[in-house]
Amino acid sequence: MPIPPLTVRTVHSTEPTFHVGSIERFYRHGWHSWSPTGWVDPQVPILPIPDEGRRLGHDDPRHAMDTTVSSSGVGIGVDASGTATLLGALAPDGRVRPVGPELIGSSGSGEIDWLIATGTVDGVLGAYASALGEHLGRRPRRTMRVWCSWYSHYEGVTEQAILDAVDAVDGHQIDVVQIDDGWEQAIGDWVPNDDFPAGMEKLADVIRASGRTAGLWLAPFIARSDARLVEERPELLLRDAEGAPVVAGINWGGPYFSLDPTSGATQDFVHDMITKARSWGFDYLKLDFLYAAAFPGRHVEPMDPEAAYRAGVEAIREAAGDDCYLLACGAPVIASIGVFDGIRIGPDVAEFWEEPTLTAMGDFSGRGARNAIITSSERLWLRDLIDTDPDVAFFDRSSVDLDEATLGSLRDLAAITGFVGTSDRLELLTHEESDELDALLADEATVNHESLLRWRIDGRVTDFGWVRRSATSAPSGRMP
Repeated sequence: MPIPPLTVRTVHSTEPTFHVGSIERFYRHGWHSWSPTGWVDPQVPILPIPDEGRRLGHDDPRHAMDTTVSSSGVGIGVDASGTATLLGALAPDGRVRPVGPELIGSSGSGEIDWLIATGTVDGVLGAYASALGEHLGRRPRRTMRVWCSWYSHYEGVTEQAILDAVDAVDGHQIDVVQIDDGWEQAIGDWVPNDDFPAGMEKLADVIRASGRTAGLWLAPFIARSDARLVEERPELLLRDAEGAPVVAGINWGGPYFSLDPTSGATQDFVHDMITKARSWGFDYLKLDFLYAAAFPGRHVEPMDPEAAYRAGVEAIREAAGDDCYLLACGAPVIASIGVFDGIRIGPDVAEFWEEPTLTAMGDFSGRGARNAIITSSERLWLRDLIDTDPDVAFFDRSSVDLDEATLGSLRDLAAITGFVGTSDRLELLTHEESDELDALLADEATVNHESLLRWRIDGRVTDFGWVRRSATSAPSGRMP
């Protein structure tokens, strides 16, 4: 049976319901950058992640204990004929769930606009991306070429390491040198630590003098429990119904708390943080763990969590200015459209395939090349709406435990998105590896989407489906 031509309409509703018929498979979109995304059987129950700490950063905390399938912002049901029906929110804080033969939407913000589209999977996703841009705005698309310190140095990054990196990128078409986590005194205390004795302004000057944009990592809406900010500025913290700080996750050896993005005090604090980074000379800001600003809690200005998030990140854009490149990471995807220039579309790639402990508990938001490729490849429909960052590709084979097929898929994601990132210590590359990097940096590939996970890059076919087929089987109801 042929798939009917694309049909598109919008409705204004709190809970739209659309009859599909039989839903053989369902496109489940994850809440934030790292949240698992892909096609699932809507009849298979969800098994919540047993570890409470991992649940906090996995997906929308309001749905962490759900046992039925639902999707953030947009969902697609495909029937036995292959016809796709999409129901998608055109504002933040929408949720879509398949219930029998129907797609049902819900919104914490009351009545909003929804898109209903029927046709091919590509057709309905293209229509949704276009409508999102009209409703939430869009920034100019760019080709990005970024060196990031994270995988070379992790939290052990130093001033000297960045100076060495500036020398090492010479001769490569790298546009941005970005300092990642590890430069700050503590998460929440955004001043340089002792490993950056000359200060951030002088380091940004060195990067800019090389002809490149200086980039800096910040996590503006969280504070580690032992940060000075927690003791000195407790009014910034988001509180739960009992008045305790809202824990957004566990990392850096302990819990970290959410800041309340609706608070004038928080917005002033964040404004000062961003203004300071800009005054140091950083024109590219990677803003991480942003989902913490969309956690439920007792906001100073009561509003739904994603509306609170949107208010917070719009304040960041105002402080940063229109000429600053803002990359969102760990960010609610739909609510970030129109504010950010780019967004991470999968979890950290890491230098290995998977973390078996996380796989065993069904947590596919954790770092690892497998999770990164699967989630990023299922989100490539965003590429015409916002710069899509699939995380770095690796070239230094001595630094990773990944096979050639995996390395190739990471590079193919970079070619498709036009967002080429690397974190290798470039001075350690062999001549062959250096040539491979330069070829990817220089290539503006001709890219065509053929079907689902199958793409054509300069005439060569790549299919990311092998990664999902190679994945370790998940416990029942969990998405690999």
